[in-house]
Amino acid sequence: MRKDYTIFVEGEADEHFIRQLIEFIWKGNTQITPDSIVPTNGYSNLMSMDRQQTYLNTMQRTSDDGGINLIIFDADDDCSARRKEILEWGKKNNARFELFLLPDNSSPGALEDLLERIIYPDNAPIMDCWEAYEESLRNIQLPWRNGKPLTTPAKKTKIYAYLEALVGPSNSQKEKIKEKNRDYQNPYHWNLHAATLLSLITFLKTHLD
Repeated sequence: MRKDYTIFVEGEADEHFIRQLIEFIWKGNTQITPDSIVPTNGYSNLMSMDRQQTYLNTMQRTSDDGGINLIIFDADDDCSARRKEILEWGKKNNARFELFLLPDNSSPGALEDLLERIIYPDNAPIMDCWEAYEESLRNIQLPWRNGKPLTTPAKKTKIYAYLEALVGPSNSQKEKIKEKNRDYQNPYHWNLHAATLLSLITFLKTHLD
């Protein structure tokens, strides 16, 4: 694995997942320093006038040292539009980087969509229960809301609920649910061999081998 690289991600959850995925791909033979993966706390911060220069300077140092910059952000509602926006920003600022948009570099979505696709297959009934719960919420009409539907919990909540069902009830066990503490290499929680991860793994290996 190459030594000189910087990966820009949106937040703590992404940083933790990408770090563990890299460790999984290269079987521990990695060069991950505290500065190797940089959370921007949201894609818009990368391009904000008051913060972008910090990230541009980091990119420039990595490029000057012969390294490579990777941006791994959420595609959100429109993958094509998000890609165009980030690439145009890079061109405008002479920033050199390679771009991957979660969940699969072509579909709308985010990290949580990818995580839902890589749960351990035997645990699928947990997600089936959640889907039934969401459907029930959609069918509930509370008179005082005057026809306004109930709010479906965020995707992050679904992932929390999935893990909470798997870990023990103690406080120490529940700490494992938090984004910064998750063990994505636990084969009974996650399937890092899932086909849906192939595009991201290929992206990482192409640029970091």
